[in-house]
Amino acid sequence: MDRRLFHTLVLATVLCASSVLAQTAPSPTADAAPRDQVVLETSAGAIVIALDPAAPVTSANFLRYVEEKRLDGVDFYRAMKITPTMGLIQGGTQNAPDRILPPIAHEPTSETGLSHVDGAVSMARFDPGSATGDFFIIVGDVRSLDAGRGAPGDPGFAVFGRVVQGMDIVRGIMTSPTSPTEGEGSMRGQMLEPRIRIVSARRVTADPD
Repeated sequence: MDRRLFHTLVLATVLCASSVLAQTAPSPTADAAPRDQVVLETSAGAIVIALDPAAPVTSANFLRYVEEKRLDGVDFYRAMKITPTMGLIQGGTQNAPDRILPPIAHEPTSETGLSHVDGAVSMARFDPGSATGDFFIIVGDVRSLDAGRGAPGDPGFAVFGRVVQGMDIVRGIMTSPTSPTEGEGSMRGQMLEPRIRIVSARRVTADPD
């Protein structure tokens, strides 16, 4: 699949709010501890995400959305299938003015050492530094979204965690019905119908080993 088209599909949902400065540091009340997890209770079942301290700005941003309950009642609204067993699902605030926070600084995978492998959770964005409250979960390995995998200087996308429970739910969402007409341009045919509601998103801390 053409990489520029793939990026267009991932990026199209979240527009950059150019009048708002990017955050350069995580919120002091939402620093990600090494074992922080987030439970997404969805209308299809529970998905548990473990945040990765290798991406502190992005993890803290996600936690802030969770702790301020800005993800309660949003949807997984998109399922992109590259093959029957590879693709992504996307959800979040869809740039809703009453939900989004200022965009955050980009943490490329070339700096964090993370990768878009099966179960990786990453931020949707337009330009680097424009990510707000939309995210996607990888099904299969889609390392082409890592920094430097495309054109020279390609910043890729910011992985900040992984699914540790509920990948069966994620795969089920990816294969759920989509509308043949909803969505603009290259996203037509990728919009879930019906959408999968994120009923609640809550922070938990895993028990130590």
